[in-house]
Amino acid sequence: MASSSTPRIEALSRPEPLKEVLAQDKFEDCLPCRITGAAAFMGLGVYSYFSGHSQLRAQQAKILQSKSLFGLKSRQAGITGIALTLAGMGFWRLVN
Repeated sequence: MASSSTPRIEALSRPEPLKEVLAQDKFEDCLPCRITGAAAFMGLGVYSYFSGHSQLRAQQAKILQSKSLFGLKSRQAGITGIALTLAGMGFWRLVN
């Protein structure tokens, strides 16, 4: 006869509920890990904003001459959007 710690065949053929699996899988990061990750994302956001806009200023004449579908304003908006997304990821990393 099987011991009481051995699961029955019916229990093994049934998948575990997803909520239970996710609850068992959740872990907490230490505070220094969260601060480091948040600082990395926020720093990357600040760097991409300033370096991206400085590169656009350096290439402004070429961009305006090219008559591209993506002008200066749309490129500035793209760089700003990426920078804000990275900074938001940093904030999310800090609080979660």
